[in-house]
Amino acid sequence: MQAGDDGVPATLALVVGTEGSTYVRSGAMALFGDDGRQVGWLSGGCLEPQIAECARQALDAARIGWLEIDTRDDEDLLSGSALGCRGRLRIALLPLPALRGWADAVRAWLRRQGALHLRLDRDGTLAVQVGDLRRAWSPGADVPPWPDAEAATLAVPVPAAVAVFGAGPETAMLLPLLRRLGWITHVIECRPRWRVAADVADHVLAASPPDAVASLAVERIEAALVMHHHFELDRETLVALAGTDVGYVGLLGPRRRRDDLFKLLAAPERERLRPRLRSPVGLALGGHGPEAIALSIAAQLQAWRDGGEAP
Repeated sequence: MQAGDDGVPATLALVVGTEGSTYVRSGAMALFGDDGRQVGWLSGGCLEPQIAECARQALDAARIGWLEIDTRDDEDLLSGSALGCRGRLRIALLPLPALRGWADAVRAWLRRQGALHLRLDRDGTLAVQVGDLRRAWSPGADVPPWPDAEAATLAVPVPAAVAVFGAGPETAMLLPLLRRLGWITHVIECRPRWRVAADVADHVLAASPPDAVASLAVERIEAALVMHHHFELDRETLVALAGTDVGYVGLLGPRRRRDDLFKLLAAPERERLRPRLRSPVGLALGGHGPEAIALSIAAQLQAWRDGGEAP
């Protein structure tokens, strides 16, 4: 299901407000297709049937719908929906076929041209902006079920991008996981044995590390993973990354290997890399093998992206 394609018979459920304990926060989204398929979650699954039904109604009416789910009452905890959550979700239901041009905003956001800024008024007027691109619609809307409804303004940050230098055993699990977590993934691999299919990552580049770093400069990559399992290729990659402002550089392998690599770098290169380098890359979660390594790397990257720091 392609959420950005015009005419797709689907409804985008957008959380415009929360209170108390909820599974997601404002700005969270899930897509509900008319064929029953769903992309994304707004709860642990307990609320989805109700959201899906309201999404179908908004799609059929070609009007923006509203849904409030409040489980803060003790009676609901014990005898109502018995969800166990103690919070309130306010959701706008956006029928995509009624929003011609929504695809333009989605594609611009995926190309990282800017954050997705959205304003939704209670009368159903919707406006979005991504960089210089602006779109607006007025498909009409039902009356919100909450009396204090005001215009909802949200900003969805530009998706972070990571360059993975070396498609080794870990990437089979790491790449899909990072993509599900919202990362734009670039894989750089010039060795025939480790070349990956074009659909495994968002972008696949068969180039040497220096050439790849030069070509990715315009992409404003936030993070890089150096994981060739090949000493010389890793050295070339570190040298190339030393001259960039990539904020997170993860190096796969033990500390001894890192020290051996650093001996071959010029002193200015070492100093530029040191404050950004995570080596050994990943959090100490326990376990062995490529799957455990992939999980530890994804966990550290996620912590760094959301908090600006990682252990």
